[in-house]
Amino acid sequence: MADRVSIPRTEYPERVARAGKLIAAAGLDVMVANSNEADYANVRYLSAFWPLFEMGGVAVSPDGQAALMIGPESENFAREQGTIPNLHPMTAYRETADPEYPGVPVSSYAKAFESIGVTNPKRIGVAGYLCTNMAMYEDLKSSFPGAEIVKADDIMTTLRSVKSPAELACLREGLRIGELAMEAMIQAVRPGMTELELAGVASNIIYANGGECEAHTIYSFGGIKTSSAIARGSHREFVKGDIVQINVGGKIDGYSPSVGRPICLGKMTDEQRRLIEYGRKMHYKTYELAQAGTVACEVVEKYEELVKEDGNMKYYLYGPCHGLGLIEVEKPWMESISKYELLPNMTFQCDTFFYSDTFGLRWENGLRVSESGPAEMMNDGSYMDIIEVDC
Repeated sequence: MADRVSIPRTEYPERVARAGKLIAAAGLDVMVANSNEADYANVRYLSAFWPLFEMGGVAVSPDGQAALMIGPESENFAREQGTIPNLHPMTAYRETADPEYPGVPVSSYAKAFESIGVTNPKRIGVAGYLCTNMAMYEDLKSSFPGAEIVKADDIMTTLRSVKSPAELACLREGLRIGELAMEAMIQAVRPGMTELELAGVASNIIYANGGECEAHTIYSFGGIKTSSAIARGSHREFVKGDIVQINVGGKIDGYSPSVGRPICLGKMTDEQRRLIEYGRKMHYKTYELAQAGTVACEVVEKYEELVKEDGNMKYYLYGPCHGLGLIEVEKPWMESISKYELLPNMTFQCDTFFYSDTFGLRWENGLRVSESGPAEMMNDGSYMDIIEVDC
């Protein structure tokens, strides 16, 4: 579809060129940016390629040349999907079932690097350090035993943190679809329905409205499970009185935002209402604090000061924001040790989570740092009132 919201193919070589300049400034001879199917962000950012079953990597030289390194089964797939024609199937990027591929011609790090003008590198940067498995690392090390291998995640964080107009459009579209799915879930949820049945309601809406797939595992669970910051839906049936946590979004050309709401099946108790209303108050406060020019740790410090003043630190786990882009949770985090400055068009998930011994809540929306003044909520903010389902 010509009018589909997406990243223009012309934007990818521009990203590689910018990466090359940062690689040169860091004094690296080459950077390898690795990804897997779950966290595909670095490779997809540079090449549009999303690994399937196998792994992926992009080697970039200081002068902005690039090679796409893939598993032995992915050549045709990568040629069709990706924007880098310089392909190198390698056993280091094979799937975890560990096939040996006897008789299959494969490339190597040395050949991939040579194809972009890099021979005998002395300093190799590796981005996607936590996505780099032992096979990749050991192959790289044995290929260049005299080279220093260093983390280069900061290069990719710098590239990905400030969003282009096309990236912002993808995030807004994913949030729009997320709000459609959230509305359908709120309308459908009832006691006796399973958590997974409710997740299925959301999946249908996401695909029917143009989403690539879910932005992340759909949060669709209730009761004591909501007191956990991370959980999955199950075959558990909702019961009257449950706090139900919904978090959902659509993935658009890889970009993966989410909206989240706590709702109640029936009337909330006084304790539930007080903490849920407090979470909503702090959610809106975050937009006031997250202004361009502010150092990220100052946002967290002021946020936590308010929580302490209100006597609610016992309900606090983390907050108030984490980076948003190709992955719904990505660098940079906004923590008490975060020394970077907020810049216009940086995007975050405004993620407001509080919990007690019996339930928890999360208010969540997309946040864009504005050119001046409070940050912008990137989605419409549907269902930001207290939600009690009549049942």
